Amino acid sequence: MLDFFKTRPDKSLIEGTPEKIRSIYKKYQWQVFLGLVFGYAMFYVVRLSLNVAKKPMLDAGIVTLDELGIIGSAFFLTYAVGKFSNGFLSDYANIGRFMSVSLGLSAITCLLMGMNTATFFFILLWAMNGWFQSVGSAPSCVSIFQWFSPKQRGSVYSIWGGSRNIGEGITWILTATIVSFFGWRAGFVGAGIATFAAAIAMFFVLKDRPQTYGLPEPAVAYGEDAEIKKKVDPKEIRRAQLFILKQPTVWLIALACASMYISRYAMSSWAVLYLQESKGYSLIDAGFAMSAYPIAGFAGAVLAGIISDKLFKANRHIPTLLYGLANIAGMCLMFWGPQSRVMDAVALGLIGYAIGGLVVFLAGLTACDLMPKTAVGAVKGFIGLCSYIAASGQEIVSASLITITEIDGVKQYDFSTAQYFWLAAAVVSMFLAMSVWNAKKVVDY
Repeated sequence: MLDFFKTRPDKSLIEGTPEKIRSIYKKYQWQVFLGLVFGYAMFYVVRLSLNVAKKPMLDAGIVTLDELGIIGSAFFLTYAVGKFSNGFLSDYANIGRFMSVSLGLSAITCLLMGMNTATFFFILLWAMNGWFQSVGSAPSCVSIFQWFSPKQRGSVYSIWGGSRNIGEGITWILTATIVSFFGWRAGFVGAGIATFAAAIAMFFVLKDRPQTYGLPEPAVAYGEDAEIKKKVDPKEIRRAQLFILKQPTVWLIALACASMYISRYAMSSWAVLYLQESKGYSLIDAGFAMSAYPIAGFAGAVLAGIISDKLFKANRHIPTLLYGLANIAGMCLMFWGPQSRVMDAVALGLIGYAIGGLVVFLAGLTACDLMPKTAVGAVKGFIGLCSYIAASGQEIVSASLITITEIDGVKQYDFSTAQYFWLAAAVVSMFLAMSVWNAKKVVDY
């Protein structure tokens, strides 16, 4: 890792009363919280811009359906590898610099997408974007575990987990409207400009570890039991990272998350096209209908931490089961329920709510709760690797399962086979998640 991105040395602890220390902590915590929530939302504004532009690009003959599958798969493949490597690196990183620079580079690739028409460069640029986008989730999680105590963490993590839905909502409403009026190029350019401005703000708002500012770990600052029992140095971090890779619990959660990501990204990547082709929506109507998905997803993510902490006393498995059942029910209603705009909105809301909670649990919180704190980035990175390899495969498989017929010069898309693939992934995810029901927190490694 370049020195610019490495975490700085610890400073001597600030002298003062516990009240003074907590006062400083609260100021920094708010900055970190706002930077992570709104910054991570902008990662999604870039990421989903292609999904909004798909049909206009198809209609204009810029790309074919198979080429879109390859572009999407290239993104998820580099994203998967990046999640793994950058997840491990984030345990050593200055999160503020690491995330903000990557978001800025992601914004630049989005701008260049809007200035291009060659399929080769679409694939290359979107693959590069996948790498830059991978420096989002794991570093955010590391920063949350660095800055918030165990009793604060569940709620903060769940709100941050819902931030992607803010980005999705911006995309489905604003980007879709821009594309409808000004064309597919404007969608990429507009998202790129807005995101680059957000990256500059993130650079000044996000923070390095508390110890680099002379602060104790958050558990100590807030009068809770210390979490770090040993001196944290690169050797200790590597030991913890290797330990988590040997744990069957982490592998099972990663596979459960991978299956869930197939159904998640099926909705994000193909639902707008599905609504237009199978249900007769216009692009603007489809965009507004899809807005129910991230809005409900935000509620599902925020409530996930509260429900598991307050109602189930930090048990993550019971709400995971309930969210999994809701995801399956929403898909069945979407694909085979009564044909009406109201029912479509209800189905998308139910799916969004369920996915919002499942991402909180399966993509990080459950495994990070069970594994050593010093390897949080590695846990997120490994789960991300598995999840986005599955998401990458989903793009190609889904594109191959969606059949195209041409009647009187008009192309029609048939999703009937792809629907079963997406639903099956949701069912498999739920059963895999339940296989770790009795897992216990690691106290020594």
